[in-house]
Formats: sequence, structure tokens, C-alpha cells
Amino acid sequence: MTSEPSIADSITRHACSAPESLAVSEEDTGRRLTYGRLDSHANRLAGDLRTLGADRDRVVAIVLPRSADLVVAALATLRTGAAYAPFDPSMPVPRLIEMLEDLQPAAVVARGALGSRLRGAWATVGLDANIEGVAPESPAAPDMRGAPTDLAYVIYTSGSSGRPKGVEITRAGLLNLVRWHHGAFAVTALDRAPLLASPGFDASVWEMWPYLTAGASLHVPPDLTRMDAGLLRDWLVAREITVAFVATPMAERLLALPWPAHTRLRVLLTGADTLHRRPPPGLPFQLVNNYGPTEGTVVATSGYVPADPLAEGLPSIGCPITNVHAYVLDAQRREVPTGQDGELYLGGVGIARGYRNRPDLTAEHFIADPNGGRLYRTGDRARRQPDGSLTFLGRLDDQVKIRGHRIELAEIVAALATHPGVENSVVTVQPGPDGELRLVAFVVAAAGALLSPAVLRATLRSRLPEHMLPATFVTLDALPLTSSGKVDRAQLPSAETLEPMRDQDFSAPRTTVEVRLAAVLEDVLGVQPIGLADNFFLLGGHSLLGTQLIARLREIFGVELSLRTVFDHPRLEDLAAEIERALRLNEAA
Repeated sequence: MTSEPSIADSITRHACSAPESLAVSEEDTGRRLTYGRLDSHANRLAGDLRTLGADRDRVVAIVLPRSADLVVAALATLRTGAAYAPFDPSMPVPRLIEMLEDLQPAAVVARGALGSRLRGAWATVGLDANIEGVAPESPAAPDMRGAPTDLAYVIYTSGSSGRPKGVEITRAGLLNLVRWHHGAFAVTALDRAPLLASPGFDASVWEMWPYLTAGASLHVPPDLTRMDAGLLRDWLVAREITVAFVATPMAERLLALPWPAHTRLRVLLTGADTLHRRPPPGLPFQLVNNYGPTEGTVVATSGYVPADPLAEGLPSIGCPITNVHAYVLDAQRREVPTGQDGELYLGGVGIARGYRNRPDLTAEHFIADPNGGRLYRTGDRARRQPDGSLTFLGRLDDQVKIRGHRIELAEIVAALATHPGVENSVVTVQPGPDGELRLVAFVVAAAGALLSPAVLRATLRSRLPEHMLPATFVTLDALPLTSSGKVDRAQLPSAETLEPMRDQDFSAPRTTVEVRLAAVLEDVLGVQPIGLADNFFLLGGHSLLGTQLIARLREIFGVELSLRTVFDHPRLEDLAAEIERALRLNEAA
């Protein structure tokens, strides 16, 4: 047992000492939770969860969006002594059920109709979205004390076997992350931080607990705001955010924008992908690059990135955080000399217990540390620099990261194989015109099968989240093979050199606006030709590319469109009509 204050204990202390202080602010709804209300709502829900069997080393599944409800449910679960497993409610229901069946939770907390669709061999708790309407009086918090080795949370990641795997993180690992964060970034009750990450992304753990345990406030922006660099910058400034984590692709866009000198933002934390950009001179805040697999409790290494226009190579991923060890080893697991490449192994307090219900996979990736404890094989290549910092050099296997999401390519191939018209397939990553990696599926059709992107995406969408859907599908007569019969990825053609698979007959643009818009879309998406019925998102577009598209349209047509306009009118023909409408309004003004 441990006498150190738990996450829940720390938040209760703030609820007692400063009950009217702001804990969570939800922009979309205008809801605000004080520490007093957060504590009382969590106590009430914790009592319900306890009656359903939530206890030490049991798990409660939370299927909620970024919201005050998510914070309440997670805190309530920790208060019972159980661990929480967060899931994004936008995931396909069959995938959610698959993960829940593996998890076997004591209870599932969800909203409305989704809760009834997730029924299984577990209790379902329907959480009222308007928690502000709940009376603040509630039973006292369950008096639960746990051991450092008890579970704190479980995060499911993509699996190479075709099924997701649950990573089990201990309370000791979570508390170590919180303690390090408090010291490294001098967090106090005066800080204001955003909740930007999807619930199923372990960065959400890092965004919540270091601030709430310090008595600081958490702010939840609208979805469109967090997807647009300009809107996000303006929101961070207007809400006086002081410390923020932003995944690498968006962080690089924020660094390229002008910033007002008066911003209260003092630290921008980034990670989840390879950082290519250094901050420009004169930036009014510090940039800190972070690295850590889910198996390492979010952050394993961290380092300040200075503004150095003469620096060569990639920015480092810093040095190990407190109570975490990093080793760069060769194939025989011997430490390689400084400056040489090797595989990165992690050890220390933050290492996960293992994979839920997967002893074989746990034994493969978690090994004994000769110095005591265990090591996690990251599968990442790294190099130690003379100053002790580490440089990330990429993966050793087929796992990739797309816009911060960890993806096993084999899982997408397994999902494609469920379609009877797919004889064979391989999924790879290739750079798009913006330099960012995108998923490309090369498909061999079965005899007589008529495949289309819409059909294949429907198959995948029923099993996989949106970030795992390929941007482009290309038909091949056969996959290139090595002499040993394996797919020869090096011989796969560039998707840009081939005609992508299409859903319908091609209809060429007709009007001047349509022709000019098609040229912009072809340049932004790296796909040619693009016709009237082609859909921006089905050709590989996403919110970050959408912001680039809006900027280009502003430059070429002189019109100001919102990202919502692109979401609502993704077909070329429809988007061109919106541009023409905006042009008419400009003329009338």
C-alpha cells in the first residue's frame, strides 16, 4: 500500500480548499465545473460504479467525447480503485464491442443511445450529458487505497495481428508522469491547459491529471477549433492558455504562424510524431519535444528545442524523464556507442504492466532488465548524442504514425481481407504533396470483382476508426514479391504515378471556377485528374489539408471560406458553387 496522495486525493484537497475554483470549462456547451462540483459529481458516480463491481484492478470503460463528462467519469473510476479505459465514441460500434469483449469491464459509461448499442456481459451506465443539472450533494468518496502496481488506465492501440491490444498502465507510472510534469513545467493552480486529444489517445491522460492535481483549470475547445491552426492559435491566446500539448503535425503549423508577444502561453509541448521544424527566433513561448510509446506512460523522454537556424538534422527527443531509463542497444542487446544507431529500450517506473489478455505479446515486448525490473522494446531506432539526448530515427517494423495516430499496417490489410472481392492487398505510407505521410492501399481484385473506394471504405469503416482509412486505393494486377515470396514494398509504385481507383465515371470541370478549383485540389491532394463528383475527403483530404485548401482559395479567389464549408461541401462541384456564391456576395458588398 502507499501513503502518497493519489490522483483522486489530490483533486479532493483542491475541492476542499478552493471549491469555487474553475476545474473544467467546456466551450461548445458553455458548461463550467468548479472543483467542488467536479468532486461531488465524481463521488456520486463512483458510488454507482462501486455497486457494479468497480474495484482495485477492475476496469471501467468510458465511451465519451472530450468533455467535462469524460473528466468526471475518469475521476470517479480512479476514486473506486479501478482503472479506466477511454474510448472515442465516434469509432465503429463493432470495433468498440470487440475491444470491450477483450477488456471485460466492470461497467461501461456512455451517453444516450450509444450505451444501449454497447450492451454485453457488463453493466452500462448512461451518463446524463447535463451534469450541471445534477444536485451537488452526494455520498462521500469511497475510501479506496491501492498499491502502486494497481492499474490506473488501459489504452487500446492498433495491433499487427489484426485486432487491437490493450496496454495496461499502473498507478505508479501515472503518478510519476504527474510528479515529473509538475516539476519540469512549474505547474500551479494559476495555469490554464487545453484538452485537445481524442479520449482514446494516451495524450489525453497527460492533458488532464497534471493540471487537475495542481488545482489548475482545463479548457475544452470545439472540434473545428482544434483542427485549424489559425483558429487554434487564436483560441489559445484568447483563453489565456499557459501550457498546451499539441500533436506534432499541428504544432509545426502553429510554429509557422505569427504570434502576439502578449500571449500567456509559456510552454508548447509536442510529440506523437517526428518533429521536423525548429521554432523561429522571437517565439513568445518555449517548444518542448516529447517522445513516448503508450507502453511508457505517455512520455519517456523530453527536451527543450531552441530556435537555432544553423542546426542540422532533426530536433532531438530529449533525455529520459524522472525515474525512466533509456538504452540504445544492438541486435544482441548490448549498448551501442554514442553516435551509433540501435533499437531504443525503455525501463523504469513508467513501463506498462503489459498487454491485456496477451501474455505471448507481453513476453515478446517486455523483457528482464539486467539492472533490475523490466525493459520495453520500443521497435524504434534511435541514436544517443554526445550531450546525452536522443534522436529518433524511425521504426524497425511496419508500424507507422499518421497525424499522431499509431497504426499497424497489418491491421488494415486484415480488414481489407474480409471483403470477398479483395484477393490480396498491401498498405503502405507515401508522402503527399504537403510532405505528410498518408496511407495508400494497393489492392488486387478477385476474378470478376468490381471494387471501388466507396465499397472498400465502407468495409474498413465498419471495423476501423477514420484515421486508419487509406487516403488512396490503387488497383494492381499482382503485388510485387521478393524471391522468398514476401511482398516487396520497395518495388511498389508511387501512388502519384498511377490512376487511383474511382467510384464513378469521370466528369471534367466545366466553369472557370470549377477548373481553377480542380487545379488547386490536384496540387493540395497530389491526385490527378479531379472531377466534378470527386470528394475532397475520399481522395485523402483531412482537416489539416483543409486549412491549406482554405488559404489557397483565399489567395486565388479572394473569398473567405470556413473549414465547416469544406466539411459540408466536399465534392468539387458543390465547393465550386460555394465559391461562386461567396464571389457574388463580395460583388454585392
